[in-house]
Amino acid sequence: MMQLRMKQTDEYERLVKFFVEQGLEFNGDEEVDTDIIRCYKVTHGNEDHLVGGFVIAKREGEYIIDGIAVEPIYRKMQIGKIMLEKAVKVVKELGGNRIYLVARAPGFFRKYGFVSIEPEDAPNFFECKQCPQFQKTCHPEVMKLEM
Repeated sequence: MMQLRMKQTDEYERLVKFFVEQGLEFNGDEEVDTDIIRCYKVTHGNEDHLVGGFVIAKREGEYIIDGIAVEPIYRKMQIGKIMLEKAVKVVKELGGNRIYLVARAPGFFRKYGFVSIEPEDAPNFFECKQCPQFQKTCHPEVMKLEM
């Protein structure tokens, strides 16, 4: 039986590196002030093998998922769903009533109630336009979930 664990972590830089490795982030400097609220990692085994993670942050007073990813061989194991449910629960506990994200896999997030919105209707965190992958290999959507 596979032993996976999700726990809060202060390893933000490790998670960002993981997001870049999963092709979900461009390794560039963030141009917008972001307050990191909480980071979570999902690991496998005693060697602390990182298989998933997500970051909850705040920009312009709004909660955002500032990165969420699962290593490809661990997809289809409900890890993404469990992480997303945890993110929503944490934001609710913190008093939030909506959460935003930029999705490279919008279909996944639609299954859980997120809707696509225009970037100008969200906090200023749509930095994708500076990314060399934008509209070439990546067609992200800004999404929001009202809770």
